[in-house]
Amino acid sequence: MHIAEGFLPPAHAVAWGIASAPFVVHGVRSLTREVREHPESTLLIGASGAFTFVLSALKLPSVTGSCSHPTGTGLGAILFRPPVMAVLGTITLLFQALLLAHGGLTTLGANVFSMAIVGPWAGYGIYRLLRRLDVPLMVAVFFGAFVADLSTYCVTSVQLALAFPDPSSGFLGALGKFGSIFAVTQIPLAVSEGLLTVLVMRLLVQSSKGELTRLGVFLARKQSGTRTAESAETTAATKTSETTETVVR
Repeated sequence: MHIAEGFLPPAHAVAWGIASAPFVVHGVRSLTREVREHPESTLLIGASGAFTFVLSALKLPSVTGSCSHPTGTGLGAILFRPPVMAVLGTITLLFQALLLAHGGLTTLGANVFSMAIVGPWAGYGIYRLLRRLDVPLMVAVFFGAFVADLSTYCVTSVQLALAFPDPSSGFLGALGKFGSIFAVTQIPLAVSEGLLTVLVMRLLVQSSKGELTRLGVFLARKQSGTRTAESAETTAATKTSETTETVVR
């Protein structure tokens, strides 16, 4: 996902930077409003950013000879919505380019667009859809993180195919090649990230239930007897995450 410094043609690098800028500006406004109105959420926002930084800094060799890594953007998108994640993802990519030589400044716009914009929006969209369909919380969290991860690499494949079309088969031929290198081999990592995000969300359910309620993580339902819908949602989330933890072990 980290397209290297100077790898994209200048016109493409500028175009992706222009495309990413409005999302980042909107995200800065959303993040500022969140911190101003709810200063108690600052710690959780920082934790979401740290989660993204650590996971996306892990470089793992793939079977195709390239390197892959998780993205970590699904958690922040679920908790604080994709605009906030656009800012956290941009900060992450900027620091990684400057400190770790992951990606680069000329390709920052392209990397931001794939990991900090499309990934969070795709993951959050799937998460919200599953929640509207009354899917258990942890199942929705898993698929949200899974899609956020995988969609990032799909967009990277498109970006590279646009920049370097195949001489004979053009864009589609290049997309097939880049997709097989990046997107297909990313599936196991996307599954792993989904499971890890479920475990983190389980910890948050246990330790930050009030904050998650304010953020709208739990669904509002009618009461059933003396047991509220919120407690039922929390219990179901815990049971699902315990099953996931067993699978991971």
